[in-house]
Amino acid sequence: MPYLLLGLLVLVGIYFIFRGLRGTNPRNLQKTLAIVVGIVAVTVLGFFAVSGRMGYFGWAMLALPLLLRWRAISQAMRNMRGPTPGKNSDIETAYLRMTLDHDSGVLSGTVLQGQFEGRNLEELSREDLLDLLRECRVQDPQSATVLETYLDRIHGADWRGTGDETGGGRESGTAGAGGSMSRDQAYEVLGLHPGATETEIREAHRKLLMANHPDKGGSTFIAAQINQAKDVLLSA
Repeated sequence: MPYLLLGLLVLVGIYFIFRGLRGTNPRNLQKTLAIVVGIVAVTVLGFFAVSGRMGYFGWAMLALPLLLRWRAISQAMRNMRGPTPGKNSDIETAYLRMTLDHDSGVLSGTVLQGQFEGRNLEELSREDLLDLLRECRVQDPQSATVLETYLDRIHGADWRGTGDETGGGRESGTAGAGGSMSRDQAYEVLGLHPGATETEIREAHRKLLMANHPDKGGSTFIAAQINQAKDVLLSA
């Protein structure tokens, strides 16, 4: 009878605990579950210890399922978090290597060729960026598309009043965004490590697309790269 009552109390307690965890932030959920598992384990072990009904074998049989379940819970929490905090996504065009920070949504970049080769975009003045834009529009429309997005984020719409607002950067960049992409490149775009689960891939795609959607001022080229990366990784 005492065992039946203990089992019922544990089940009822677990039900109410998980009911209360529905609205918990996934990043805090792992810590909360660790506390819950610890409390349940201590309660059950304490009951058997006080009643004198637990030998070494009983302790081992009780501890083993808890350890196995905690490993599964820990893996599930890692999957729910999606992209690891502090990670970046790297997207490369002929002229630019761009980095999108997952946490802040900040877009930064390095010039790979041309008159500003080796320079960071943050180091260039607006006039230098416009010179680079003119070069990209002639040599590589995809790079021009990405650079236009960067200019919009840094200088707003004011730069478009300088006479450089025309040019087919966005349309051409979108059309050319569907080139081949390797799995390694797809992992870099989504900021994931090889072997990421389907849940991690979909969550990374969702968060990055929300941060860089064209309707929110993001680049159509980068959005297309994010979509393509997800398709490449989920197609295998």
